[in-house]
Amino acid sequence: MSEEYKAKVFKSGNSLALRLPKALGIEEGTEMRVREDHGRYIFEPAPPVQRKIDISKFVGKAPWLKPLTREEREFDDSPRDWHLLDKLKRP
Repeated sequence: MSEEYKAKVFKSGNSLALRLPKALGIEEGTEMRVREDHGRYIFEPAPPVQRKIDISKFVGKAPWLKPLTREEREFDDSPRDWHLLDKLKRP
């Protein structure tokens, strides 16, 4: 049989909060899911939110890719006909 603890409900801002005993072992900041089932409340840790893109296993998949050197990051100015934009602005 599991142990039984008392918890206290108190007002926090415009909401009610439930103070849980430290002996339960719940760490601060843990997101909890709360369900109501026929007048009983069930509290359980919420499942972790999955990231949309997981790149943690990408490292090493493209060993031919190397970081660019400072010289490789400098690009020459590409010639553009900026004077053509002046014609668009004039009515």
